[in-house]
Amino acid sequence: MNEIKCECGHVNPEGTVLCEACGKPVQENQHIDGNDQRKLLNMRYEGSARRSRTYNKTIVDKIWNFFSSVKVAVWLIVIALIASGVGTIFPQEQYIPADAPSQDPSIFYEAEYGILGKIFYQLGFHNLYGSWWYLLIIAAIGVSLVICSIDRFAPLHKALKTQRPKRHTQFLKRQRLYSETGHVTDEEKDKLVTGLKKRRYKVYEENGHILAEKGRFSRWGPYVNHIGLIIIMIAALLRMTPFMYLDEYVWVREGEQTVIPGTNEEFYIKNENFKVETYDEDDERFKEAIDKQGGMVEENYQTDAVIYKKSGENVAGEDPDLEKVNEGDIRMNQPMKFDKYTLYQSGFQKNEFQSMTFKVHETDDPDEKSLGSFTVDMTDPKNTYQLDNGLSVAVSQYYPDYKMDDGEPTSKTNYPRNPAFVFTVDPPGNQEEEMSFVGIGRNVDATGENDYKLGIQNFNTRFASGLSVKYDYTIPFFIIGALIFMIGVSQGMYWQHRRIWLRPEGEGIMVAGHTNKNWFGLKKDIESIIEDTNVNMVDDQQELE
Repeated sequence: MNEIKCECGHVNPEGTVLCEACGKPVQENQHIDGNDQRKLLNMRYEGSARRSRTYNKTIVDKIWNFFSSVKVAVWLIVIALIASGVGTIFPQEQYIPADAPSQDPSIFYEAEYGILGKIFYQLGFHNLYGSWWYLLIIAAIGVSLVICSIDRFAPLHKALKTQRPKRHTQFLKRQRLYSETGHVTDEEKDKLVTGLKKRRYKVYEENGHILAEKGRFSRWGPYVNHIGLIIIMIAALLRMTPFMYLDEYVWVREGEQTVIPGTNEEFYIKNENFKVETYDEDDERFKEAIDKQGGMVEENYQTDAVIYKKSGENVAGEDPDLEKVNEGDIRMNQPMKFDKYTLYQSGFQKNEFQSMTFKVHETDDPDEKSLGSFTVDMTDPKNTYQLDNGLSVAVSQYYPDYKMDDGEPTSKTNYPRNPAFVFTVDPPGNQEEEMSFVGIGRNVDATGENDYKLGIQNFNTRFASGLSVKYDYTIPFFIIGALIFMIGVSQGMYWQHRRIWLRPEGEGIMVAGHTNKNWFGLKKDIESIIEDTNVNMVDDQQELE
């Protein structure tokens, strides 16, 4: 690396804009145009050499320079925002409704949203936030933030740490705020220093040269912001890991016991009872809302649940040994906690069929006298039911949530909300088997010549409770990152780094000032300090250019 030696004797690294010792402009900043108007100094990062502006030979240099560009960081953020926006057009794969016709995303998106849904799926937006390319973009933003910060923080810290009160005349003359005064008494100089201290400036002195400074810590605001953002992105990435974050959904019917997803089959839940409480229709406070809803409005719905923990190892073919660990009700906004998990009441399905009882009678019997009956458990139907009179009824087809699709019977979901069956009746003796289609409001004789007919005799319904299973260890990281980010915002927004230089010139004095923002405030400070002295007020040289 080439080095640049200033006339003051200090050796500066290549890429330095202002001498680290005296502040004299070097390289291109030495230029003064033909009209002898002073070109203001480039004070970004105090004129220090940045790595990205110095090295560009090796592959490491090129990668560093690429990610140190603010434009690259902005474009990465824009791409991430656009991708995130597109990902919200349709629900993500994990939020496919439980009552969707198919849980297979390759079928669901096209069936529900047509050609746009198909494109959405094929481009991988159905699982956007866990896709490799989206995580790569987030990681690239994080790398860019780190490299941008290091590339600028190190030289800026070095320059601010080694500031000297004695500065070259070109450094002062080419500051935005500058003035010269031909004659100033020692009393007036002392008055200037006293005024600076009253304005809470920290004053440094070197052989009569003065540097007054305050608000230096505000310069680190953007870098504090970067630290907060990096912590937030790390927290977002940690949410992709199962040991830091869980968000699952489980349906539990009344009287049913099932394993809680995401617990490695360690915990089970039993729905002892489910109830729904509605607002009083006669209460005037809720009448408008009820009328708008067009029916009853739920005030509360809750699951009376029992949580069990598996003890010991499972034995094939045997039910696991369970130990009760918690019991209570799960309501809206009143979750149940156990171990590291939290259960939230997220939804319910009412009037889901639990069982249906069918009877068999002869087709030509006007009284429809029952020859026998059988009860089908909707969640676990048997293959065959044997009646007392010798009849045998087999379940040939079962559609839990029946619908017709292109002339073919199918099931919208796996939940018994509109059950329909294809039964095969096997009469005693050597009579031929007969087939019937039976459902809610449906009873179809396959051939029109059946001797036996089936009909629904009775049914039982129950509620199904929808519960969210969650734990989230990333929240403290988000909170810490957000707090650090807001500290950085406050640093940069409410404080400014202000500096005032006083350089004695014979019997007179040179005054120069610089701030990273709020030039009006700095001018008011200088105006207050030189009050009742012969020192000339500074000119804003940006207005003179």
